[in-house]
Amino acid sequence: MNSIFWHDYETFGSDPRRDRPSQFAGIRTDAELNVIGEPLSLYCKPAPDFLPHPAACRITGISPQKALAEGVNEAEFCKRILQEMAEPGTCVSGYNSIRFDDEVTRHLLYRCFHDPYEREWKHGNSRWDLIDVLRTTRALRPDGIEWPLKEDGSPSFRLEALTAANGIPHSGAHDALVDVRATIDMARLVRAKQPRLYDYLYSLRNKNRVLAQLDLQSRLPVVHVSGRYPAQRGCLGIVMPLMRQADNANGIIVLNLLSDPSPWLGLDAEEIRAKLYRPSSELEEGEERIGLKVLHLNRCPSVAPLGVLNAEIQQRYAIDLEAVAAHRNKVLAAPGLNERLRQVFAPQTYEEHSDPDFMLYAGGFFDDHDKRLMQQLQRLQPAALDSLSGQFHDARLPELLFRYRARNWPESLNSEESQHWHAYC
Repeated sequence: MNSIFWHDYETFGSDPRRDRPSQFAGIRTDAELNVIGEPLSLYCKPAPDFLPHPAACRITGISPQKALAEGVNEAEFCKRILQEMAEPGTCVSGYNSIRFDDEVTRHLLYRCFHDPYEREWKHGNSRWDLIDVLRTTRALRPDGIEWPLKEDGSPSFRLEALTAANGIPHSGAHDALVDVRATIDMARLVRAKQPRLYDYLYSLRNKNRVLAQLDLQSRLPVVHVSGRYPAQRGCLGIVMPLMRQADNANGIIVLNLLSDPSPWLGLDAEEIRAKLYRPSSELEEGEERIGLKVLHLNRCPSVAPLGVLNAEIQQRYAIDLEAVAAHRNKVLAAPGLNERLRQVFAPQTYEEHSDPDFMLYAGGFFDDHDKRLMQQLQRLQPAALDSLSGQFHDARLPELLFRYRARNWPESLNSEESQHWHAYC
């Protein structure tokens, strides 16, 4: 049976790669958002090789002492989460989950010798994120929902602000289980008030449905709603699909046509790249950042045909479709633009991390031999784990295995290993 597993992490910091989870909560619903089964709520014991950020503890109310007393070790924490997320037919969803919680999950799985990606697609599984659903609903079909504003008059998409404005209980925000319930209630509200839009956006968790909107032959523009666009303008762009990213089949390079491309169309690749990545503080007065970006097919981007922009929306956000068409024609007529953009978005060489904990994306995929060893590892007793250390092909895995043992079963270390672990900590 297809279901949605709504989840949230509380963490000991804001970096999903470096910082560790302190709490996890999840609730499973059916596609109609009726709760199935019992909620899952877990604390994770902190290991001694990292320092929780005091500000994070203050915000969540979860101290290292509380997590240590009430939590399970990271290996068990990871195993129980994966059991839920990997259940066939599961769509894993949350609030701002693709940019944050999914990254926490990937790095957690990586540290604990599970496949970091498999649960996202295998057995008909998928992932979704409610935050862009809310952004899109406000931009395109806002009726029936109260939309809170920040002090500067721009819309707020903080979960606490949205639930307060719409009378949804949310006491104890930054408790993972409370936040999950609030997220489900916001999903129910959107589904009740704008059911067609909700169902359409839910379908975009399938990247082929997203790709169907992005015609790289005709390059016809589509609506794209994203937190990368100004909230004052509805987080809304009108983008022209240009080409696939050379090193990422899931990346489509697009251009926001709401701005005139004339100022940069004649620049060479180096000049375009410099302007594209220039810090906001260095932009000249009145200068707009070049509207090129990579749209990721596998991150549930909110895209829709131009036909969703009725006259009211065009007026509200000062959208001039004739100007959009003129901007597109300028791009189509620009000589040599495709080649310049290939150079701009060519794979870049960055300084790689040497610490295996942070090399999920730097070290490539594990080969079949190592994957089999990782599966075997899950069935071994802690005392037997070290027997696999010399058998891996990937250079990251021996040190990762040592740390995995030390964090979760320090009693399995011999005296020399214990000294090494204490020195590392």
